[in-house]
Amino acid sequence: MIGELILRADATTALGTGHVMRCLALAQAWQDAGGHAVFVIAAGSPALENRLRAEGCEVLTLCTEPGSDDDAAHTATLAAQRRAAWLAVDGLHFGGNYQRALKQSGLRVLAIDAGGTAGDYHADVVLNQNLSADERLYARRQPTTRLLLGPAYALLRREFLSFAAIERRVPEVAEHVLVTLGGSDPHNMTLSVVRALQKSAGRPLEVVVVVGSANPHAPAIEDAAAASADAMRVIRNAPNMPELMAWADLAISSGGTTVWELAFMGVPSLVGLIAPIEEQAAVGLESHRLFRVIGWFDRLPSDELAAIIAAYAEDRDARLEVSTRARQIVDGKGRQRTMDAMLHD
Repeated sequence: MIGELILRADATTALGTGHVMRCLALAQAWQDAGGHAVFVIAAGSPALENRLRAEGCEVLTLCTEPGSDDDAAHTATLAAQRRAAWLAVDGLHFGGNYQRALKQSGLRVLAIDAGGTAGDYHADVVLNQNLSADERLYARRQPTTRLLLGPAYALLRREFLSFAAIERRVPEVAEHVLVTLGGSDPHNMTLSVVRALQKSAGRPLEVVVVVGSANPHAPAIEDAAAASADAMRVIRNAPNMPELMAWADLAISSGGTTVWELAFMGVPSLVGLIAPIEEQAAVGLESHRLFRVIGWFDRLPSDELAAIIAAYAEDRDARLEVSTRARQIVDGKGRQRTMDAMLHD
């Protein structure tokens, strides 16, 4: 038995759901190795917590300000009482002081990071799955801190892994379009994409719009989709993302954790930004020519976005190249490499 893994992550409209879903991939790997996974959440939603329980995870609620000293003290006490083998934290609010408090309690800590913003790093292991990840971001780390950098460590949930051998068809013109802008999308950029698709020239499209569990704008998006001339449907809190990605010829995505799922599935994608934390990921995507980064959604006029979508849908060579490269960059073994670093190295 490898014992218990505690995962400290939150999900709100502002934070999105990516931190929790990324941790779920690690929790699944821990369970597959014979361990028990416990989520400790200070901010979440019933739908998300039900999903975690359905995956066999225990869910505990923390009644404190996320990322505060009180949060760190309560989390450390809980982990010590349960004799946790490891504690994983994922979120911008788990900075250097938070990590220090956990380590001073004698815990083994994994910090899942996105851009080196925590200042001092005290965790035993820091994981940054972005292509732009570089050890220079972590100059202020402890001598014993180990870095796991790049999409070789991308954490994918187990439902994606059964699609490792899928044959990706890249048609001359993309007709199946998947829109997925994360679990929350607080500024409703999804609606802007829907309106741009309605203006996109060319042959008719079949569009699936995925709306996450923390998205407060679902009714407006559904109304807009119903008025579209193209076949457009909205799925709330989709339970079958791998199947939808396998169906899609092209995806329009935000720059969060979904990009690694799209890469693994080989889906040619247009990636826009909806939050500052996504800028680091975008830098890496552009430098490695993985997907086409189109900048901030809220700075793109609808007509311009429509033209970008139409041109990419008709450029088979570009879509084929990026689909092939994406599957080379993300091989689906990231969670096992992470487990090896935690348990064996």
